[in-house]
Amino acid sequence: KDLQVKIIVFLCFGWLMAQLTDGKLDYISQGQGMQLQGNFSIAGLFPLHYTNVQSADLPTLVPCNITPNKHGFHLLQAMRFAVEEINNGSGTQPLLPGVKLGYQMYDICSVPASILATLDIIAQQSPSSSTPETELDTDNYSQRAVAVIGPDSSSKSFTPARLLGAYLVPQISYEATTELLSNKLLYPAFLRTIPSDKNQVAAIIQLLNHFNWTWIALLGSDNTYGLQGMQGLSTLAAQHGICIAYQGVIPSATPDTAQTMRSMVDSLLRTQATTIIVFSSRSKLSRFFPFVIERNVTGKVWIGSEDWSQTSVISGIPGIHTIGTVLGVSIKHAAISGFEDFERKVFLASVQESDAQKVCNGATSPSNDCLQSANLYSLAKNNFSLGKYDITSSFNVYKAVHAVAHALHKALDCDSGQCQGRRVYPWELLSQLKQVQFSLDNDSVYFDANGDPLTGYDIVTWIWRGTDWSVRVVGSFSTDPIALTVYDDQIEWHGMEKSIQVPLSICSPPCPAGHKKLLMGQHSCCFDCQACPGSTFLNISEPTMCQPCLPEQWAPPSSERCLNRTVLLLAWDAPISITLFFFLGVCLLMTCSSAVILLFNLNTPVAKSAGGRTCLLMLAGLSAAAMSSLCHFGQPSPLACILKQPLFIVSFTVCLASITMRSLQVVCIFKFASKLPPAYDKWAKKYGPEFTIILVSATMLFISVLRVVLDPPQPSQDLDFYKDRIVLECSNTFSPGAWLELTYVSILSALCFSFSYMGKDLPANYNEAKCITFSLMVYIISWMSFFTLYLISRDQFTMAAHVFAILFSVLVLFGGYFLPKIYIIVLKPQMNTTAHFQNCIQMYTMSK
Repeated sequence: KDLQVKIIVFLCFGWLMAQLTDGKLDYISQGQGMQLQGNFSIAGLFPLHYTNVQSADLPTLVPCNITPNKHGFHLLQAMRFAVEEINNGSGTQPLLPGVKLGYQMYDICSVPASILATLDIIAQQSPSSSTPETELDTDNYSQRAVAVIGPDSSSKSFTPARLLGAYLVPQISYEATTELLSNKLLYPAFLRTIPSDKNQVAAIIQLLNHFNWTWIALLGSDNTYGLQGMQGLSTLAAQHGICIAYQGVIPSATPDTAQTMRSMVDSLLRTQATTIIVFSSRSKLSRFFPFVIERNVTGKVWIGSEDWSQTSVISGIPGIHTIGTVLGVSIKHAAISGFEDFERKVFLASVQESDAQKVCNGATSPSNDCLQSANLYSLAKNNFSLGKYDITSSFNVYKAVHAVAHALHKALDCDSGQCQGRRVYPWELLSQLKQVQFSLDNDSVYFDANGDPLTGYDIVTWIWRGTDWSVRVVGSFSTDPIALTVYDDQIEWHGMEKSIQVPLSICSPPCPAGHKKLLMGQHSCCFDCQACPGSTFLNISEPTMCQPCLPEQWAPPSSERCLNRTVLLLAWDAPISITLFFFLGVCLLMTCSSAVILLFNLNTPVAKSAGGRTCLLMLAGLSAAAMSSLCHFGQPSPLACILKQPLFIVSFTVCLASITMRSLQVVCIFKFASKLPPAYDKWAKKYGPEFTIILVSATMLFISVLRVVLDPPQPSQDLDFYKDRIVLECSNTFSPGAWLELTYVSILSALCFSFSYMGKDLPANYNEAKCITFSLMVYIISWMSFFTLYLISRDQFTMAAHVFAILFSVLVLFGGYFLPKIYIIVLKPQMNTTAHFQNCIQMYTMSK
């Protein structure tokens, strides 16, 4: 807030000075600027000197004559070169025929100097009322800047952009990269030929993703450029799973901040992060790296922002080659044809000391080789080297001047071969600038809606041969669409020039497949690993949580995906099913054929001793019980679930009840005839056995119907018995009604077994007891075996065993009760006579 107050006070003071001097600031007379007269003037803001002024000293204005800035000098020369090229009309068709561009240069070595230069430019926008505004070449108008090129940094651009935006004076910066300046509500007239830091941040994040660096340190300079870059990286890093182990702000170098920078280096070492991103201006970073070298920091990977990744200001620090590998984001390199020759001529002019000073100080219309300023003349004598970074930035200045020229070309309607001689207001030029699109040395120049160019970056690395430094382009980054290309084999990692092994920069190694992350603290990059249990899987989007599979799916431990469960059912076309169908056919054939035989022999002694017409009911029950096995095949249906258990248990109850009554009667007649009460004779003669059979069977039928009505079984899926399979069955298999049915038939089976066993010594023709007892014993054992198997398995074999138990029960009862009688009727007719039966009874009586 104090800084804002100081700036506002300074602006008010500057504006007051402008009004008191009739809108003219005697800034150029101090030897800090230079001019070239023309029909239209472009203001250039360039840092020709360094200064020690700090932000806390605002709005102090110090002289810009402390230390020459060779980079700023090259930028200024690029603007001069571009203006001369346009004025000379080079090429097949002049860009501005009949129109001469002029310029007015300012040395903005500090933020106050940048603000003061901007106020001077704004003051020129208010001409004297006595001057006719329709004359194109009047001195008053030609001194008014229609556009501004610069400044060189984000911190120097905010206030000028707000002031110039209020007057809609176009401003094109060549090195201000902060994303804040893209806000057209605050800075409506700001454009630039250098990409926004938004794209630079995206390029750095893509570079981290490319090398799988997730544990990093982040440094930024204490200015708008560094702080905004850090903020953008912090936000975007979190979205890409990158953790920032340490963040530090590089302060301005003073005796008081030396210990602070030493502490920052110690913190970097404690984090054990291999990769360090430095989003800083080169001027502040040059004072920080000596402390890094002092602590002998080696083996790190330093990722540099475009402001310092190619500058010799950093690479020239003694011992800098020991800090590790340097990767950087750099503006795409582009050279200006003829620019080096132009600067060489400037230097040659400067060495002709006596003649040059006369021309520069006394000529009213200086030549192109003259610097028009003793201050600039002295700078040219230094013969500054032209580095790759200088050339790239100079090309941005070159593009900015040509963009203004193309906008003037449109505004003055120069397509006809001669430009119109009229005034162009800055806001008119701004409208045309937003629409320019042209090619310059195979580079397309245009601005998006935010005034930003859609250009990409080069990915560079530092190459050291001893202490000899060079920069190698190892990749590129494009913004539309966003894409990163890196040639890994071109990178020489520090300490392993012949190796292509990428250094690791992670907090914890990646978890094995199917292992979730157990976070250890606030950073998502630091974790332990734990295997996901069965029936869960690890979703890549949720690495800290094992997600359960769908009910119809399963997963083994340590799985990254779920698998479909195997469906268990007794298919109609399965080989074991075909075998069971054959078994069923045999059972039905035997019961049906036996029923036919007995029907034709009902009046024979054997048929009467077996129960007469009751035999037909028993055989019908056995056939129905066998047919109930068909409900166990295929996918369960509602009807099959309803019929499955009741059909078998009711029909089988009829058979058991019949056999029980028949066994009871035989035992009573032969063993308890003298002891039986008269009621027994009446019960036996009044169809008591038949009614008892009906009653017992009806009771079972009532229980089954009641169970189905109250809690009907439905097709269901058993997902709990197996983890990887689904058992298709019917619900309510062990409901209370089902247990009541089983209990009832078990009691009836026990009674049947008891009565049959009691008749084991009866006459031969009435002695079915042995066969029936054996059959009932096998029947009981078979069902006990099935229930044991059912408790431990529910697969297809168990389903087949259920069907087999049903058919086997039918078969053993048929074999124990009916088969001996059919054998006598068919094969031993001599035994099927009344005399034979009486003889057997007499022999039994005599033996007793």
